[in-house]
Amino acid sequence: MKAHDTSTARPITLYGFGKVPGVVIGLTRDLRILWALEELGLPYEVHGLDQPKGELNEEHFARISPFNQVPVIEDDGFVIAESGAILLYLAERAGELSDLRKRAEVTRWTFAALTTVEPPIAQIVLLDLKAKFGKTAGADLRPELCAWAQRCLGALDRRLDGKQFVTGDDFTVADIAMTTVLRQAWRADLLGDHPHVRRYRELCEARPAWARALANYEQRLGVAAGAARTMSA
Repeated sequence: MKAHDTSTARPITLYGFGKVPGVVIGLTRDLRILWALEELGLPYEVHGLDQPKGELNEEHFARISPFNQVPVIEDDGFVIAESGAILLYLAERAGELSDLRKRAEVTRWTFAALTTVEPPIAQIVLLDLKAKFGKTAGADLRPELCAWAQRCLGALDRRLDGKQFVTGDDFTVADIAMTTVLRQAWRADLLGDHPHVRRYRELCEARPAWARALANYEQRLGVAAGAARTMSA
């Protein structure tokens, strides 16, 4: 993935979080888009929304986000929601997906991250977050969800054996989607049996654009430097 000269382009507006509960800092999906914008070198500005105060439910935001969720971007009047769709749009906009087969492969692995690997992991993380507040409903499902997650992670581990990134030698937006899912798995302590997945997550998170995205995010949320990386806020 190469940064492109977009010095004359109008900045993209990213609607992301301006404030969230501390337990989800570092896990929110607007980080995916921040990372992609930094990787691609696209000019952007962030409009932060205060989730605890209900700003995601206000009428003006509901008009651009059908499910009252972030992230959403606005690019010269064009509005798009859903993190996977935004990642693919940004890659297309930056000229990263001009080859048909590459586009198909990146699309495939973006979908795999968000529709195959993420569902059981996200449910485990949700159960764990609820447990922090003494809510134990559904806790009996955790072993079954862990078995499901391990099947997905095992398949991903085999895929990454001998590969730097999920589509091959090049870092793409599919890796952004996958790595942000794996951060959830890391938090839930699910990666121990998957050495290629662990190596891959560490490789992706060592990228300078990820460090810039985290710094931007932490500053916007008003948390200590490093809090989003360790998810310890």
